Amino acid sequence: MDVPIAADVLGTIGAVCWSIQLLPQIFINYRRHNTEGLQPAMMLLWAAAGVPLGVYNIVEDFNVALKIQPQILTTLSLITWAQCLYYGKKYSVLRCISAVIPLLMVLGGIEVALIFALLAARNNDLRWPIVLMAVLSAAFLAAGVLTHYWDIYVHRTVRGISFIFVGIDAAGDLFSLVSVLFEPMYLFAVLSITSRLGSSGVRRNGASTCKSRSLCTRCLRRLLCLEQHPARTW
Repeated sequence: MDVPIAADVLGTIGAVCWSIQLLPQIFINYRRHNTEGLQPAMMLLWAAAGVPLGVYNIVEDFNVALKIQPQILTTLSLITWAQCLYYGKKYSVLRCISAVIPLLMVLGGIEVALIFALLAARNNDLRWPIVLMAVLSAAFLAAGVLTHYWDIYVHRTVRGISFIFVGIDAAGDLFSLVSVLFEPMYLFAVLSITSRLGSSGVRRNGASTCKSRSLCTRCLRRLLCLEQHPARTW
């Protein structure tokens, strides 16, 4: 189905959600002055996922919102990773900046190079490179979420994650997935499905201790990240 107006509107809503999804997490980290439980590897993997995702969206000429979103994902992921270094490993601000800026430039350079390479490949009727970009992005996103699942398994609790962040992420996945249904290409859908399944799993683990109505107020506080949210005992 090719309905550009619907794709642009839904894609823009999804991209806005994705663009701000990490802001609650960044704010919570700042307010708590710690990132205990938040996995630095997850943030690095998500930052890396933005590269093939950006290449795929640009080469496939999706709507503007979906072209911009991966760049914001990478940037905010690296900012969150820098918070892990600052609060978790006690790096100085200068050292954090020295770690993030070069990495951001390297990832940006790789993305630009891949865009030109894949445009040339497409002109030669080669489809496998662009398919590889979609697969790599999905793999990085899934691997990032799995690092947090491992932390849940080890500690038997959901630690460090803002559930507002998870909810906004899921909303972005949903709108972006629906927007792609109105585009002539559908491969991008696997990326949204991968991320949404992971986010939904974290929410289910985090909410599984709500066993009676008397806990509703406490659960709301946990949703707002005012206290740690325990997960199911495995």
